[in-house]
Amino acid sequence: MTPFWGEVLGTMILILFGAGVCAGANLTKSYAKDAGWVVITLAWGLGVTLGIFAVGTISGAHLNPAVTVALAWVGDFAWSDVPLYILGQLIGAFIGACIIFLQYLPHWKATNDPGAKLGVFSTGPAIPHTFSNLLSEFLGTFVLLLGLQFIGAGAFTEGLNPIAVGLLIVAIGMAFGGTTGYAINPARDLGPRIAHAVLPIAGKGSSNWKYSWIPVVGPLLGGSLGALFHKAVFNNSLTTEFWIVLVVSVLVFGVAFFVSPKKVIS
Repeated sequence: MTPFWGEVLGTMILILFGAGVCAGANLTKSYAKDAGWVVITLAWGLGVTLGIFAVGTISGAHLNPAVTVALAWVGDFAWSDVPLYILGQLIGAFIGACIIFLQYLPHWKATNDPGAKLGVFSTGPAIPHTFSNLLSEFLGTFVLLLGLQFIGAGAFTEGLNPIAVGLLIVAIGMAFGGTTGYAINPARDLGPRIAHAVLPIAGKGSSNWKYSWIPVVGPLLGGSLGALFHKAVFNNSLTTEFWIVLVVSVLVFGVAFFVSPKKVIS
């Protein structure tokens, strides 16, 4: 298996668990209906763990464009391989979402809430506020990449690393996920959102494309800065790339603050 197909398979596994638990918790007549946030974060974490175990030796199991881009920024991954990895991640996420659609086929018609259906596939803000929503995704992915660097630098037996990463995902979800659903992964949100847009889901409503840039841009900036921050602080290597990503982040947040609503919708 090539690294490209490793990323396809690993990301598909991730989405099977993640979208699967969201479907179980959201859709009418599911036995797991209203299972709650703890169940959702645990399933996402275990999905990441299994995805890493499955393809870690094949592709490195990035399973996330924010991870791929961040590793390229710090020199641990070739920029020339970034587009192929991201394509594989998007394809895997799309396929995983389509499989969950088929698994819960009769439940879509039984569910009246279009928002609950979209929530199976992609994230959305608890309170719409561009600046705060972007910050949530930025911060969650900053912590993710910082944590991945900590785990990689530790003395763990290599076989335990996927479990440590899965627990990190659970912790991020519990600590930071309540505001936006913690995409912290552009492929995890964009691939299934495309699936939601094209699949014949009964009464599905809008795919909320006006929000879709936030779980893409936020994780890419936050993850990149997290990895570069680790390199600067823990490896004593403050690079030009750090300042580039920092300046771009400040500019993007400035625009986000300007366009955010002055009155928060409750």
